[in-house]
Amino acid sequence: QLLLVESGGGLVQPGGSLRLSCTASRFNLEDYAIGWFRQAPGKELEGVSCINSGNDGTRYGDSVKGRFTISRDKAKKTVDLQMSSLNPDDTGLYYCVKGRYRICQTAIWREDFNAWGQGTQVTVSP
Repeated sequence: QLLLVESGGGLVQPGGSLRLSCTASRFNLEDYAIGWFRQAPGKELEGVSCINSGNDGTRYGDSVKGRFTISRDKAKKTVDLQMSSLNPDDTGLYYCVKGRYRICQTAIWREDFNAWGQGTQVTVSP
């Protein structure tokens, strides 16, 4: 069983929306900062968002700020990423990641996360 599993990816038109979800096994999502990264072919890994364990703080990459929202659904035990106003530059493989700490750091750096899901593909195209 994977430690982290992403779902919700798919094909969407520019301007559309998608909601990604992350579930965990063998640990409690509520105990750690949880983030999202993405990577497109030929592009560098990009930190997308992060949410504190206490759900009292969030971080967003500059390219998605104002368009994406990260949240926790305590009933479903998920961390979700609501993506709106999508454009082709948002295309990529999106990873849910487990933080080393309870609090998100100032920047969303991969060194601050110690477990990764397999990724879910998001494609934004006409």
